[in-house]
Amino acid sequence: MIYVDVLWLHTDDALPVRIVSELDAQRYEVRKLEFFRTRGVGFAESDFAFGSTELDPAPVPELPQINADTRRHGAEISAQEFEALWRQYASA
Repeated sequence: MIYVDVLWLHTDDALPVRIVSELDAQRYEVRKLEFFRTRGVGFAESDFAFGSTELDPAPVPELPQINADTRRHGAEISAQEFEALWRQYASA
């Protein structure tokens, strides 16, 4: 699995400002957390979703492609970091 954390700079309150995803080997999302400026958090996995969050049907681009957009900054995180966020926000 691959874990990515992407900050997204914009002014639309309906869109997330941070997206944290667990990806499979083909870069498809397995689980996702979306953090909104309004402090709301949505999450999704294959058989459940909360809020407006859904798994993307397309593979997530590689980090250099994500980071080519100056409004986005993505980094790989550890499985432990992802699991801690998942437990905090999706397992409540």
